[in-house]
Amino acid sequence: MEEALRVLIVDDDRVDRMIVQRALKQANLVVDCVEAEDCKQAMATLSQETFDCVFVDYRLPDQDGLALIQGIRQQKIQSPIIVLTGQGDEQIAVELMKAGASDYLSKSRISSESLSQVLRNAVRVYRAEAEMALQRADFIAHLTHDLRTPLVATDMMLKLFQKEAFGRIPEAMHSPLAALIRSNQNLLDMVNTLLEVHCYEAGEKALTLVTCNMWEISQEIIQELDPLAQDKGIELKLVVSEEISDPNQILVLGDCQEVRRMVTNLVANSIKFTETGYVELRLGLSDAQPEDPLTVSGWVTIDVKDTGFGMSSEEQAGIFQRFRKGSHKQSGSGLGLHLVQRIVSIHKGMIQVTSVVGQGSLFSIRLPLYVEVK
Repeated sequence: MEEALRVLIVDDDRVDRMIVQRALKQANLVVDCVEAEDCKQAMATLSQETFDCVFVDYRLPDQDGLALIQGIRQQKIQSPIIVLTGQGDEQIAVELMKAGASDYLSKSRISSESLSQVLRNAVRVYRAEAEMALQRADFIAHLTHDLRTPLVATDMMLKLFQKEAFGRIPEAMHSPLAALIRSNQNLLDMVNTLLEVHCYEAGEKALTLVTCNMWEISQEIIQELDPLAQDKGIELKLVVSEEISDPNQILVLGDCQEVRRMVTNLVANSIKFTETGYVELRLGLSDAQPEDPLTVSGWVTIDVKDTGFGMSSEEQAGIFQRFRKGSHKQSGSGLGLHLVQRIVSIHKGMIQVTSVVGQGSLFSIRLPLYVEVK
């Protein structure tokens, strides 16, 4: 017996919804159809149920199909989407496909044959891509785990050599050994970052939510990274906005280890790309705006400013993409800033960057302010 497919039909016209269902039935497909009349109802349904395919009419009463598709993809819902267009909407359909639709079909061409064909194709491609993504995720997880174990062991052994645990090391070997330790640590950091990114993208990252004191966390980060800044002859500063009388009130609800990783990555990245001047970590608070979520009473602001190389507008546009490397020779794997963006997102925050080539960069993060209830 053929497997039943769950299908959501989004169209404000009852007759059009009936035409789609009738065509699917005539194609002898085993289909369980659910209906939605507008974008709001569709998003509510998709947030609670899983579908093998979604049919979307472009012209909806509350928003157009483009906004709906963007909303679906922003919610990380990967179900294939087939756009049903009116006469003359083909160019619009192309734009919708760029936004994440899988295929489109003119309503004037709807038949049992055409509808079943686009449905089967969309589902087949979706399932093949999902299987490939799962295999790729498993491969990355196993690879990073297998790489991490010998790297950790090597790091421990090299540090024992450095401490002369196995005997005295000639003076001429001190510098090469230190270089080996740094190289191994850089590779270990890269593997750890790749593993963290995999956990976030696979939905396997479990957070331990507690009250995080950003002032205390930031002081620890500055103390840890200050030797790197001193080695380059640049100043590393921690600043709190003048209007804040007690920096211990700068609190967020989050996983403190992940929040610490987020800020550490940003500050270390700025140090890496700054040769002269300073790197400044600034903490502050800002009021919620009318367009902010109703649950947000205010924001903790975390700014990391440097006087480094800066970035072009093209680099800024894709700076948080996975494996997106900058043009500078010191650019790394392209995973660090992607991981930062992931951590910000999972804590319901926002991040943006402004930069000028040759004048430095400013990374600005906003996280929801945690207000203690007394």
